[in-house]
Amino acid sequence: MRSTERHPSPNRQGLIIVTTLAIAYVASHFFRASNVTIGLDLMRDLSIGPEALGALTGAFFFGFAATQIPCGFLFDRFGPRRSLVGMLILATSGGIIFTLAPTWPILLTGRVLMGAGFGVMLIGSMVVISRWFPPDRFSTLAAMVLSIGLLGNLAATTPLAWATQAIGWRSVFGTAVVFTALAAIAIWLVVRDAPPGHPFLARTGESPGQMLQGLMEVLRDRRLWPILALNFSNYACTFTVQGLWGGPFLREVHGLSAVAAGNVLLVAVIAYQIGMLAFGPLDRILDTRKWIAMGGTQVIIAILATLALWPHPPIWVPIGAIVGIGFLSASSTMVMTHGRGIIPDRLIGRGIATINTSVMFGVACMQTLSGIIVGAFEPLADGARSETAYRALFAVLTVVLIIAVAIYSRSQDVKPSDEMRGHRQKQDA
Repeated sequence: MRSTERHPSPNRQGLIIVTTLAIAYVASHFFRASNVTIGLDLMRDLSIGPEALGALTGAFFFGFAATQIPCGFLFDRFGPRRSLVGMLILATSGGIIFTLAPTWPILLTGRVLMGAGFGVMLIGSMVVISRWFPPDRFSTLAAMVLSIGLLGNLAATTPLAWATQAIGWRSVFGTAVVFTALAAIAIWLVVRDAPPGHPFLARTGESPGQMLQGLMEVLRDRRLWPILALNFSNYACTFTVQGLWGGPFLREVHGLSAVAAGNVLLVAVIAYQIGMLAFGPLDRILDTRKWIAMGGTQVIIAILATLALWPHPPIWVPIGAIVGIGFLSASSTMVMTHGRGIIPDRLIGRGIATINTSVMFGVACMQTLSGIIVGAFEPLADGARSETAYRALFAVLTVVLIIAVAIYSRSQDVKPSDEMRGHRQKQDA
């Protein structure tokens, strides 16, 4: 029997690798989304206000954004496997600090380190997908990674609310830190940077100057600029609702209990997962990425505008809005896939890092700004934020997305059919 027959086929091995990365990605989603459920508990336990909570939540994404470009260099030079394991060790250290932190500044430090460490997970997964699979499978497999990763968001809703009431949030976070450490070990054992025969495995190392030139080549590409504008804003605005203020909004304005609000957020995350599976293959079916992203974002704008303009709505309106935003948040994947289609393979690490930097820097800025907006309004007698404060926040999110869509509308579409023709020509050459 030939030795090649004892090894899994590239597609099967690639799927095992991508699935391993997706399972590890669960931890990133859990830690980033947990504040939407335990935010009020943190404010009470640490005696902090909404501005501090917004800064604490945004700190994860500032750390996340800060590591994107450096990790793009690491992926192109050393490969995803070593880079991911090293950064997950950093995330584990941050998780330990966060779990044991007695004060807000130490809690903030731990959250920054977690964000920095987890910042590599999505880029690493996308680099691996780009090297193991043809370009027309990119959006579907990226959606699969995000969909599995969203199990972390699910765990950060009702299960986290229940567990926090039973054993406290610190014990829950300690368990999540152990999961992160095990994920790092699994990646080291399973993940391979590229299939046999891939040019990456025969690459010659770039000098620091050449690596910087490659980054500048990505940044100078004007086709990418309008895409970065929507990348900066889309996920930032939806996650401000889904990952920070949605739970407090339902509890403080509409009187839901912590578990009831967690249930709504749980359904919203399930809707997000369904959205990932629905939006993932749409680019191949409709042969467009730009117009799918435009359509999804425009409906999100309509939902946010409704929350901003409708005072004292019946409870089904905010619940339906949060669930609807969850489903449509999946359209942000198409924006990232659109940007990926512009980047040449030799710059894939730096290119995806640039795209993801815009996403996470946008989230960091919007989380911090949201705390300032909500905190600018006088709290009610019981300390809760008023409906006016939340409606002002939704209005700002609406305006930000309208501006982003106007800029993005000037972008050039990248059709999957055109990509596949180029891919086949490259293979035939």
